[in-house]
Amino acid sequence: MARRLLLVSTSTTHGTGYLDHCAGQIQELLGGLRRVLFVPYALFDQDGYAAKARDRYARMGYELTSVHEVDDPVAAVRATEALFIGGGNTFRLLARLYEKGLLDPIRERVAAGMPYVGTSAGSNIACVTIRTTNDMPIVEPPSFDALSLVPFNLNPHYLDPDPGSTHMGETREERILQFLEENDKTVVGLREGAMLRIEDASVRLHGTAGARIFRRRHPPLEARPGEALDFLLAGPA
Repeated sequence: MARRLLLVSTSTTHGTGYLDHCAGQIQELLGGLRRVLFVPYALFDQDGYAAKARDRYARMGYELTSVHEVDDPVAAVRATEALFIGGGNTFRLLARLYEKGLLDPIRERVAAGMPYVGTSAGSNIACVTIRTTNDMPIVEPPSFDALSLVPFNLNPHYLDPDPGSTHMGETREERILQFLEENDKTVVGLREGAMLRIEDASVRLHGTAGARIFRRRHPPLEARPGEALDFLLAGPA
């Protein structure tokens, strides 16, 4: 697979504007391409979401069309130069992708080398399943199986335990370890400001924050910005 992916934990970090923290990586990935198709299905107000994304991509030099504005979403996916799928509710996003018949067309285009940018929910659905999202299942998609553009799962917005907190509920790490008790899939906890850049067989962690990698039969692994994480594409070890 000629993968060219940028999987971002969040669209906005503290003290910055929309996509500011990852704009440089987006521009590096897209290069001289100009036409981007946006998928706004993760939010209810798709018109407002599309306007926000269109303005931000225009300031980066790209022409953005939203898939909800076109008559034939499948044809739009097949014709675009690049794809951007934004964040919101992962269950709603995946349900709409099934409803519109877009999973296979997206897989085919990404396999052929089309650049894919995802933030939050848009990063989640690039993975094997959406079982490690933080979102509530506000709708029920036909399946939790996602695009499988990569052979691992993500947990965007990953939070480390706060040693000073009096909250007695499970930590994010405990919930991911529970997932691994039932599923043998690597999970990458992407902290706010972190992102994965994937080019063919190469994976590198970028951004201002690190990641925590969870694998069955292994202790959690800390990864720092700039590290190569190519082993993630090999699947569970």
